[in-house]
Amino acid sequence: MIHIGLRIKEVMDEQRRSASWLASKICVCRTHIYKIYGKENIDLLLLFRISRALEHDFFAELSAELSSDHPAEIHSASSAPPEIPI
Repeated sequence: MIHIGLRIKEVMDEQRRSASWLASKICVCRTHIYKIYGKENIDLLLLFRISRALEHDFFAELSAELSSDHPAEIHSASSAPPEIPI
């Protein structure tokens, strides 16, 4: 499972962005950014705002991990449901 706070920090480091920069982009205080770094999961709207600010698709990363963790359990809406033996 991705620790989203640490992943956000990694992307910010790669982009050489500061906590102050991100805080100003998503309209929160700088200390809140440091709290985000420690969170294993965060609110979807907050993650969306961070994704837009950093121009990085964290949702794609989470989705890819979901697919790789349980490939047999993932079904698209258009696929037929699995057969259940009687």
